[in-house]
Amino acid sequence: MEKEDLKILNKGEEEEMELLGYRLCRWRMALVSLGVLCTGGFLLLLLYWMPEWCVKSTCCRTTARDAQVVLLRTTDEFRRWFLARVRVMLAPGSSPFHRLETQTTSPSSPTTSPLDKKHPSHLPDHSPTEELISGYVDYQPIQIRYFTFHSTKYYWKDELQNFEVLTGLEDLQISCSTLHLEHSAGLSRNQQEYRRLFFGVNEIAVKVPSVFKLLVKEVLNPFYIFQLFSVILWSADEYYYYAMTIVLMSVISIATTLYTIKKQYIMLHDMVAAHSIVRVSVCRSNNETEEILSTDLVPGDLIIIPRNGTIMPCDAVLVTGTCIVNESMLTGESVPVTKTNLPNLMPGDIKEEANCAYNTEEHKRHTLFCGTNVIQTRFYTDELVKAVVVRTGFSTAKGQLVHSILYPKPTDFKLYHDAYLFLLCLVVVAGIGFVYTIVLCIINKVPAGTIIIESLDIITITVPPALPAALTAGIVYAQQRLKKIGIFCISPQRINICGQINLVCFDKTGTLTEDGLDLWGVQRVENGSFHLSEESAYKQNLVKSHFVACMATCHSLTKIEGQLSGDPLDLKMFEATGWTLEEATEEETSLHNRIMPTVVRPPKQLLPPEPVVSPEQDMELSELSSAYEIGIVRQFPFSSALQRMSVVARLLGEKRMEAYVKGAPEVVATLCKKETVPENFAAVLEGYTKQGFRVVALAHRRLESKLTWHKVQNISRDHIETNMEFLGLIVMQNKLKAETLGVLQDLHRANIRTVMVTGDNMLTAISVARDCGMIPPQDTVIIADAFPPHDGQAAKITWRYADKPSNASQLEEVNISLEDVCHIDEPKTQEQYHFAMNGKSFAVISEHFPDMLQKLVLRGTVFARMAPDQKTELIQALQDVDYFVGMCGDGANDCGALKRAHSGISLSELEASVASPFTSRTPNISCVPSLIREGRAALITSFCVFKFMALYSIIQYISVTVLYSILSNLGDFQFLFIDIAIILFIVFTMSLNQAWKELVSRRPPSGLISAPLLFSVLTQMLICFGFQIITFFWVRWQPWYTVWTPLTDVCNMSLHLNETDHYDNDTEIDEHNIQNFENTSIFYVSSFQYLIVAIVFSKGKPFRQPSYKNWPFVMSVLSLYFFLLFILFHPVEIIDEYLEIVCIPFEWRVKLLLIILFNAAVSVVVETFILDIVLWKLVFSRDKQGSFVVTPAASTPQGSIDLPAQKCPPWLCCSNKIPKARYMHLAQELSVDPDWPPKPTTTTEANSCSETALPITS
Repeated sequence: MEKEDLKILNKGEEEEMELLGYRLCRWRMALVSLGVLCTGGFLLLLLYWMPEWCVKSTCCRTTARDAQVVLLRTTDEFRRWFLARVRVMLAPGSSPFHRLETQTTSPSSPTTSPLDKKHPSHLPDHSPTEELISGYVDYQPIQIRYFTFHSTKYYWKDELQNFEVLTGLEDLQISCSTLHLEHSAGLSRNQQEYRRLFFGVNEIAVKVPSVFKLLVKEVLNPFYIFQLFSVILWSADEYYYYAMTIVLMSVISIATTLYTIKKQYIMLHDMVAAHSIVRVSVCRSNNETEEILSTDLVPGDLIIIPRNGTIMPCDAVLVTGTCIVNESMLTGESVPVTKTNLPNLMPGDIKEEANCAYNTEEHKRHTLFCGTNVIQTRFYTDELVKAVVVRTGFSTAKGQLVHSILYPKPTDFKLYHDAYLFLLCLVVVAGIGFVYTIVLCIINKVPAGTIIIESLDIITITVPPALPAALTAGIVYAQQRLKKIGIFCISPQRINICGQINLVCFDKTGTLTEDGLDLWGVQRVENGSFHLSEESAYKQNLVKSHFVACMATCHSLTKIEGQLSGDPLDLKMFEATGWTLEEATEEETSLHNRIMPTVVRPPKQLLPPEPVVSPEQDMELSELSSAYEIGIVRQFPFSSALQRMSVVARLLGEKRMEAYVKGAPEVVATLCKKETVPENFAAVLEGYTKQGFRVVALAHRRLESKLTWHKVQNISRDHIETNMEFLGLIVMQNKLKAETLGVLQDLHRANIRTVMVTGDNMLTAISVARDCGMIPPQDTVIIADAFPPHDGQAAKITWRYADKPSNASQLEEVNISLEDVCHIDEPKTQEQYHFAMNGKSFAVISEHFPDMLQKLVLRGTVFARMAPDQKTELIQALQDVDYFVGMCGDGANDCGALKRAHSGISLSELEASVASPFTSRTPNISCVPSLIREGRAALITSFCVFKFMALYSIIQYISVTVLYSILSNLGDFQFLFIDIAIILFIVFTMSLNQAWKELVSRRPPSGLISAPLLFSVLTQMLICFGFQIITFFWVRWQPWYTVWTPLTDVCNMSLHLNETDHYDNDTEIDEHNIQNFENTSIFYVSSFQYLIVAIVFSKGKPFRQPSYKNWPFVMSVLSLYFFLLFILFHPVEIIDEYLEIVCIPFEWRVKLLLIILFNAAVSVVVETFILDIVLWKLVFSRDKQGSFVVTPAASTPQGSIDLPAQKCPPWLCCSNKIPKARYMHLAQELSVDPDWPPKPTTTTEANSCSETALPITS
């Protein structure tokens, strides 16, 4: 592979891929076609399953620019291959991409499209490319090369010499001022048609495949192809009944799968298509308004938002007016959000700000996202609410969400990887049997046809046909149990992964704590000093103060159907004032040539008494003079990046306006004049945050008289939010949910780490972490404050303590010791520590200290002020050190993290939960331990079933190979009885064990290739093999033994003569030599062996309820035991005839029973006593989940990496063993590092050359 030909697509993004170009090669295609004919189509199937082989066998390498086929490979850990055909599109113009970028939408633009010059007439919608370019004789159409992958088009770009996705207007890096200047007039019809060539139809197309397509795709699964091969083989060998049963099972399985897949597609299609196509009004560049279908929209179109609201069909940025939007589809919050128009910067504004490129994330408060519900619009009388389309189709926010559902990342779990390895081992065993059968048959001069059938038959016996159905059963049962307790799952395969979770990240607000906030009190500031705290602001002496005015105006509340609605904090704050809010009606708005402001009024009882009015006085004038109300003129919505919001308001009768700001105290304080901020501000704030209160700061400024209403509408918020006067603090109480403490204690006892990731204040988060037990009272919290490079100085981290632990007033240094499990009894005196950091520090450390980040997440417990994308990055960082991460959030800003985690649990039932694998109907974290318990039970069930199915194959394989030695085999109905009556009943009932009632500190193994499981399977295989061999040879040593014929009678039956007459009259020749003493003996013993291993493998405590509580399983096993014992000791002629069992002496039946009992005793002793008690506790306890610990004195897993399952003696433990998990390996390294953890009041700098951390003592 030549590196210069390798292209990287979507560099740095989640869907990053490598691309190689190929062109079709005729002689290779001819050879492949010949191979397909020679192999009867099998080669075609192989190439269908292996895209890499398909491309390399039919194509030759070429440059990406000239490629006819591209071979794609993901750069993630899965390294999956895909192929795509490169197609060619004709487009007018010599440089369509350049033209696409320079085509402006303003009539005053100096550049005019050839489309506008040559073809002003309107083309019909959806006209083909040929129609569009047919009128341009002077313009030679050029070829545009592109390919489609996962519903996304990649276009070749000569400037980049690579393929690139066109997302929308953001590709142009348009500044906010340019967007207003050049894109606020709309596109012409021709420009719209031209852009649609590249951006395509605006729809999120979830195509529901036809049943036939789904059927073909499902049937071409390698497993069903193998089953088809097996059925043909069995039919050729006249095993018709068994073949028909397998076909029936396969048909039922395929039908069920098709129904489920089809149902999921229909549900997703209906969810997406519900509001996909609407009629929208579009402004054209010639000042006309046209109504078109939303599917015709392209980036750059100017659309009108209807007065009565709409469901957005695209992503668009507001250029005029204001909208109130419900974004629950994206964020999980049903709280209405106010969207304001993109600021149109004035000529006098700062140049850098005017040149700031528009970005949907940075300017999301001005962006209407696809799929969100516009509830209300506010507008000028002569100006409608308008928005410029920025993204369409799958490029939109909703499109990306649907894309992630349609094309999810495969589940990476060791169990599934090991399952394939295990099957490969079975195939090797089958290969040995295949060769053995051929050699044996040749020696015995068996006909060639029989050799082929019997040798291939051994392969179908070794790989069990019911394995996928058996493994799925446990997951389906777990899914049903989860549904009963209110946890819904859209990704069933992840249930098994839940059993491995050893770290859970929790959002704080609404997850650990109550969603609502209560006002605890206020603390006002006057003349640069704090007043004493007050319980309420509802006082007569405060009603006209700026503090209360700020509380009453600085919010984003709105009235929807007469009810106040908005952010819970805003709602509590406003309700605490007792004021009322009134919004202008549409009728009132239409009477004025401006937006009618929202007005707030205090309760009349708090206002001073009105003067007595004489009859001569003008009553109206008197009412006006005595009225006290404030109008909100302009609102700058809350920004998570700025951590504040502000409003411009005017008191009735006042000429000058007032600016009010509300936000994070540390941010608001920096916007205020220094003399207005109290000297003890930091100490007071720290006092509140340490107690777990949520603190909001208020500030105020009187604006200049020259700022008129119209100027305020276009001014930037930076002009408003400066030189403020600090007003004081609002203290809100956020209580822990009742279930939080108990659930976290359960997780800690189970040795599962808990981490808080929140958008709230750092000290508040630390306080809540202490209150809920994430950080024990005696543990130390080290805050990492990271700063980016500045003025030539390298990036640095300063280390400080959040607070002093109560039991260590003079703590100078924190030590951590990683001890081997063998020295666990030694006394420990080291303190436990936790790291805490905010989102800004996390971003700096991620960029400049990547190695340090892994060390910090090892003990990081609190991550505050985290943006949504940073939450996702944190989950990834934890996964990079081999943690199995669960994420629990209320859906607000947690969607990315919920998707990225191994197990995401949403506490919101809104549409955003479609991004989360699990959704809990119970709005608290009690669902987390329930999910982990069910995950562990499902995982152990999968292991049990897999082990049982492996033993079933091996037992049957042993039976058949042993019987092949005498040219015999199991009969058709014997196979049928074993596979249907025994195996299916046992498999589908042994999976019904409920989860254990509590979480234990030990985790189940993550893969099949582990010492305990391999030992278990191998020992049981040897036991079964030994007892079948003993049976086979022992029956031949019996004094009554002879080669069986229909005339043989060793039972001494009284009806001997009648039977002889019967056989003489009606005797069928047994061509397959099924009926003989060896076959009958092996059949009885092997049938009991299936039941023995089922009982032995069906484990209960500590992950599942005991098997005796699983009544269907118990009844199935007892019924089968009773039936087998009955036909063993009381032969029934019709049953013996169907099962092709021969009559054997009673004493041999007793001996068979003794063999079976002894077999059962050995199996139980080996599995229960030797494996579970001796070897597991002494040797296997040092498995990677529990081998290495950090100071077991820790009271919670926050202070330990992983607890051992049991102690082990020195002669069995290897103290130098390197752990497999990365986080354990790191802990082991840090335990011997004298400079870790960092000492207080020290600084770590990044080396500018190598970005390595250098500790510097300050």
